[in-house]
Formats: sequence, C-alpha cells, structure tokens
Amino acid sequence: YSQCRSDECLPMAGRMTPARLKLWVNWWPPFLFGGIRVLAIADDWRTARVQLKLRWYNRNYVGTQFGGALFSMTDPFWMILVMESLGPDYIVWDKAAEIEFVTPGRGDVYADFKVRDEDLAELRLAAAGGEKVLRWFAVDVHAADGSIVARVRKQLYVRLKRQR
Repeated sequence: YSQCRSDECLPMAGRMTPARLKLWVNWWPPFLFGGIRVLAIADDWRTARVQLKLRWYNRNYVGTQFGGALFSMTDPFWMILVMESLGPDYIVWDKAAEIEFVTPGRGDVYADFKVRDEDLAELRLAAAGGEKVLRWFAVDVHAADGSIVARVRKQLYVRLKRQR
C-alpha cells in the first residue's frame, strides 16, 4: 500500500501484472477454498480463463455446482480486465449483476472472458466528455463438453478520471 492515495488503494497498487494477479487471486481465500482457479490471464489483460472444480465442499443440496460458487468464479474479472485494458485514466466499478442458471453443473466448469477492441473503443468514446458510462458484459459458464451451465452478466460503471 505504499503508493495508496485515499480510496484508490489496492494490494500492490501500481505493480500488478497479469501473472502476479493470477498468483494472488489463486491464493485469495474465497477462491482457494471455493475450488475456483484462474488458469490464465493474458499479458495484455484482454482475456482470462477461470475454472471451478466440483468438490464435496462446493456442491449444492442435489450434488451439482453451487450457484453462489458459479457466480463467484465470474465476479471480479470483467471489472479487472476492462480497468487494466483502459488504463489509469479511467474509473471502473461493478454496478450490477445477474445470473441465469441453464443446466446443472455436474462436473468442473469454466468461464472464458474476452475484452474486445470494439468494447474499449466504445467505452472511451462514450466517456470522453467525462460522463459516466454503464455497459453490460456477458460470459457463459460452460462444462468441459461445451454445454452452457450458466450465463452471467455484469454491468460496469466507467468514467474518465477528472484532471487534478
């Protein structure tokens, strides 16, 4: 926290790399003890792959993936990827979320995130005048065979930082 200023403090602020974030998140207790594992984060912050292993401690009453764990495995990634892709001139926060359960997760499941150049261009253009921008991003949680287990949508708040 040596570089912290007011509410902008994050662990290892200013020095985070995709490899360091992957290591940190994989040891973060909610992911570590939830069976969630970050498999990859691209060096350019544009993609990430996350796995949720089905274990005795994250099964629901009927023995399939617990819905809270399905949501947790997707929770921080749109915000982090968009924030890092846009750069330090932008504020990015989670604003809203929704999840639709499609089929029971009977084994390990995966989520693949991809921030497109078009998404970033749209956000930069919409936020150029200093207005807040609300934008939805979606990811499917899928089984190893490709079948969809859940659809998750996150709404991000994006704004250009005010000049000091």
